[in-house]
Amino acid sequence: MLTNPVPLVAVAALVGACLWWWTVSGGSRADPAPPSAGDPALSGETRAPSLAANDQVPAGQGNRRRLRLLSRSDVAASLTRAGIDGETAARAADLVSRTIPGGEEIDLTISLANAAPEDKPALEWLEASVTDGSGVRIEPGPDGLTAAMIKPSLTRKVTAVRGELDTDSFYTSAVSAGVVDSLISDFANAFSFDFNLQFEVEPGDVFEVAYAETVNPRGERVGKPGLLYVSLTTADKSKELYRFKPPGEKEAGWYDANGTSTVKALMRTPVDGARISSKFGYRKHPILGYNKLHGGTDFAAPSGTPIFAAGDGVVEFAAMKGANGNLTVLRHDTGWRTLYLHQSRFAPGMGPGIRVKQGQVIGYVGTTGRSTGPHLHFEVHIDGKKVDPMSINTGKSKRLDGAALAAFLKTRDEIDKARAAAAS
Repeated sequence: MLTNPVPLVAVAALVGACLWWWTVSGGSRADPAPPSAGDPALSGETRAPSLAANDQVPAGQGNRRRLRLLSRSDVAASLTRAGIDGETAARAADLVSRTIPGGEEIDLTISLANAAPEDKPALEWLEASVTDGSGVRIEPGPDGLTAAMIKPSLTRKVTAVRGELDTDSFYTSAVSAGVVDSLISDFANAFSFDFNLQFEVEPGDVFEVAYAETVNPRGERVGKPGLLYVSLTTADKSKELYRFKPPGEKEAGWYDANGTSTVKALMRTPVDGARISSKFGYRKHPILGYNKLHGGTDFAAPSGTPIFAAGDGVVEFAAMKGANGNLTVLRHDTGWRTLYLHQSRFAPGMGPGIRVKQGQVIGYVGTTGRSTGPHLHFEVHIDGKKVDPMSINTGKSKRLDGAALAAFLKTRDEIDKARAAAAS
């Protein structure tokens, strides 16, 4: 997730000089000028094969090779296999080890030259870099090898994806449309106050996602991508949301186009990725065998799945309680109470009097007490009466104002501009 919105473009440079990449080139020993930011040579789509142990560098010809090495410990052997003398290879490898941390793959670019056809190749220069494009350039000089640091070379890329729900699930629909799978849970969470993604969506409903990621000169993702924008359109309603971190807030949240937060007093679904296995209402009890009011909603999920506080509140109870299993009761600022049954365990520090924030982990799904399998039984009590968690009015949302609203509107327009550029 983005925690600090910045002006966006579809692909905008973040830092530093770009590395130079070649596969094999011959002829002049003079280095060409560095490619510009838009040069296809920065795409990283073409990779030269690593030199095998017995490969010979053609005599009388300048050569550049790029190799992908598992670690910096492979540098010396790679240079000697390329024909460079052992002493030079060892010194160059030592300089690489001093500037590049261990445990990372290395892209090694070597430029070689021959003084005469019968001579062994001589090192013109080499560059060693890691995932973010940072590294070192090494060249021979009058007093031996010299090293110069290469700054990271990263770009910010925005991708916009549009798709339709299939007959299987939102997950398969999103992956098929090109959404990074790690973002799918975040998409669902963005709509947790506005949509029940199990019962309010149908095949053919349209969704859109825009996300930002950082890429290196080879076009490879560095770090985690983050959602910027999501939208969902069903037969009954449509919602589009923007990710924004208001000034002074610790975390970013989701806001509609007018700057109104999605957050309400209570979350309908306090478990990520769970399916509703039993609704509120009268039913034949699966263990007791007679009709009985099912006073909450059951969310089936694997044991150990985190359970979130549905709203801000104070813990009234957190202990084992007979058929309820491990039970947490929260008293919310509205006077409502929410109950979380059958937990496998409580989150560390949970106990009476502890204040919790909406979305904070309070426990983990289990099957303690009278239960047929791992699930969360979730109840909402208003004025002492059990109500259907899926049908209650969960409260009003707050709208940004003043400087916070102005900052949001600027970010919204920048996201829309980046979406348009990414889709063109």
